[in-house]
Amino acid sequence: MCLPRDDGYVSPVQGGLTRRRLLATGVAAVAATTNAATALAGRVDALVAAISGLTVRNAGRPYAGDRTLFATVSPGVPGRATARVGLTLPRPAVVTVQAVRTAPRSSKVAWSTRRRLAAGRHELAWTPAPGTPVGSYVMRVTIERGSAKKVLGGRRPASPEQSRAPVTRVLGVEASFRERSYVAGDAMALRVFADASRLRLTFLRTGHGPDPSLRSDEITGEPMGEPVLIGWAGKRSAPATISVQAGATWPSGLYAARLETGDGRVGFAPFVLRPAALGTSSRVAVVMPTNTWQAYNFYDADGDGWGDTWYAGGAPAVALDRPYRDRGVPPRFRRYDFPFLRWLQKRGHDPEFLSEEDVETIGGDALRRAYDLVVFPGHTEYVTEREYDAVERFRDLGGRLVFLSANNFFWKVERRGRELRRVGLWRELGRPEARLLGVQYRANDDGSRQGVYYLVGADRVPWLFEGTGLGAESTLGDQVGGYGIEVDGITEDSPEGTILVGLVPSLFGPGLHGEMAYYETDAGARVFSAGTLDFCSSLLVAPVTRMLDNLWWHMTSDVPTPAG
Repeated sequence: MCLPRDDGYVSPVQGGLTRRRLLATGVAAVAATTNAATALAGRVDALVAAISGLTVRNAGRPYAGDRTLFATVSPGVPGRATARVGLTLPRPAVVTVQAVRTAPRSSKVAWSTRRRLAAGRHELAWTPAPGTPVGSYVMRVTIERGSAKKVLGGRRPASPEQSRAPVTRVLGVEASFRERSYVAGDAMALRVFADASRLRLTFLRTGHGPDPSLRSDEITGEPMGEPVLIGWAGKRSAPATISVQAGATWPSGLYAARLETGDGRVGFAPFVLRPAALGTSSRVAVVMPTNTWQAYNFYDADGDGWGDTWYAGGAPAVALDRPYRDRGVPPRFRRYDFPFLRWLQKRGHDPEFLSEEDVETIGGDALRRAYDLVVFPGHTEYVTEREYDAVERFRDLGGRLVFLSANNFFWKVERRGRELRRVGLWRELGRPEARLLGVQYRANDDGSRQGVYYLVGADRVPWLFEGTGLGAESTLGDQVGGYGIEVDGITEDSPEGTILVGLVPSLFGPGLHGEMAYYETDAGARVFSAGTLDFCSSLLVAPVTRMLDNLWWHMTSDVPTPAG
């Protein structure tokens, strides 16, 4: 006879029964869960089938490139102002359609409608208001029936051919030059997309003329020559390439074509006007970050609703001759690039301008023969091996370099025709950028924290702070809200004798400083790196203006002026 025990013991017979009951219960629970999941999956599959007939069209004339899942609309233009998303439902369902302008971390819903629809064919219409930001919008479709829910357009497709969500392009004026730079007097190929009867073309010399607009999607500048009216009535439904020409006597610089329709829609197409003969008007060159501008460009050329950029997911080729999405303005141009151009104008400096492709073509030896100082004012993150080689050779030959941003020379890219492909990080390929720049990329928080520089090395480079009122242990940046976004720092690969000039201490955590640095070489090279991405944003604020004056003088005071 087996008596119960009070110590938790279970007899083998009892234990076997208990285990069999628990196992049976677990199997039943798993089976129920599996059956529920299978049933739900079946309902989701049915929803997918229910919306397999998705289409999008505009309510009037199609534009070149429009197709079943891609349509072009022109806000405010009769005949092409409305997009219609069509779908067929075999059974009633709740349907939500959203027009989503995709971005890496903050996609924005421009329009949304939610309807309970009966079985049958339906069309849901979106008429964007004039002034709606231009570019592609994924028409994200969500269909619900009971507990089943399916979303199409929630993420980038593996390839444009696999896209299943409709896309609407809001067309303003889109334009781009075939090349990144030209010589004055060249015939320049300008490709334009516009639904208008005529266009007004004005060339602008950026950095000169009026102060910038508060809009981040506008380029201001001094008008060059008289505006030109271009008839466009026969080109309203397809892009066209026209030939335009910069003035033969225009100085080297960054320019933009400004195109405006009769109803006020505007687009820009920037280009570098390089010198016909290097070093003839100045021994200083400024290199605009033309590779990085396109790397961050969210313009959608393939029509899948997502920018053709590595920052929208995937690894697409980055085309260098695309329009820039935001009315043709390069990403963050007003904050990262324009202040330096404006500083040049206010100080009366007229250096020569180059694109990154120009630097590749010129090579290091010719670059050194033509120039004593090369300035990289913007974010120059993506560089080819030929560009890296040229700049490094320029430095080794005693050339002087100024980098006014951060995270420069970070990625190696390959140029194939008019496209860039990303290869890898230079530091992982045996060429840490600190060997050239003195500092290299350390951290990024998208600008959520900003700090000020403590000028810990002011006594070692007193020429940099002369007349600024700043000295050792002074701070720089209180007047403009600080510095950050991305920061660089000195490493063990920095050249011997690299001086820590300024420090934004522990901005992103212990030891994650932003560091301003300077070094010299026996060959006569002088290299300055600002160490924070948004340093240029404060160039027009004292004492930073005077500090840049001092840096410019130090880099150029013993440089001869070109004859003539």
